[in-house]
Amino acid sequence: MMRVVLGGPELAGLTIAEPAASVRLLVAWPSEPFEMPTWNGNEFLLTDGRRPALRTFTPAVLADDELTLDIVRHRGGAVSDWVETAVPGEPCAVSGPGRGEVLDPEADRYVLLGDETAIPAIEQLLGVIADDTEVEVHVEIVDNHAHLDLPTHPSATVTWHVAAAGNPPGSTLRRAVEEIAIDEATRVWAAGEAAAVQSIRKHLFDERGTPRSHTTIRGYWKVAR
Repeated sequence: MMRVVLGGPELAGLTIAEPAASVRLLVAWPSEPFEMPTWNGNEFLLTDGRRPALRTFTPAVLADDELTLDIVRHRGGAVSDWVETAVPGEPCAVSGPGRGEVLDPEADRYVLLGDETAIPAIEQLLGVIADDTEVEVHVEIVDNHAHLDLPTHPSATVTWHVAAAGNPPGSTLRRAVEEIAIDEATRVWAAGEAAAVQSIRKHLFDERGTPRSHTTIRGYWKVAR
């Protein structure tokens, strides 16, 4: 995980009211100067009609005209490469925020499931869920070196699952949710690889009969991309 801090007076007016919200980071394509894209009502575009290099992240901290993002490091993408090579003063753009999570006051228990890309959102949720609300957290990581210290919650249990080589992303989370008791007072939040969370969604809705209003399921990334 790499921490990236974006700053400047242009961030004035940006507010993030909900935990696990999102912002979009727009950067220059490799070997090209940064160009501020325009919004056409449906998407961001450059002057030549192309889309800018863009990815969505969870804002970790917003304070004093500085926006902090915690980003999973990987190779092969324009935005991830930019993150690895950017220097202080490098221009970029931020769009947002996107919707976050509204906690249900009727919930007695939360189940949070996610891979490494979901850790920043899980950290925020642990920071706002009431101390007397039971929380069960399951996080899939690529290896044992990927453990991070999550915020302390007096009623939370955290289980780290190491992904097995060759298995599709999210496989350990799919197996974990099958063994979790989910009653009417339980709310489930899951985020990670799109196919993995779709499988979790299908299990909850089709096999368990979990009300859709009791869940938040978000695909953060796709294997092919």
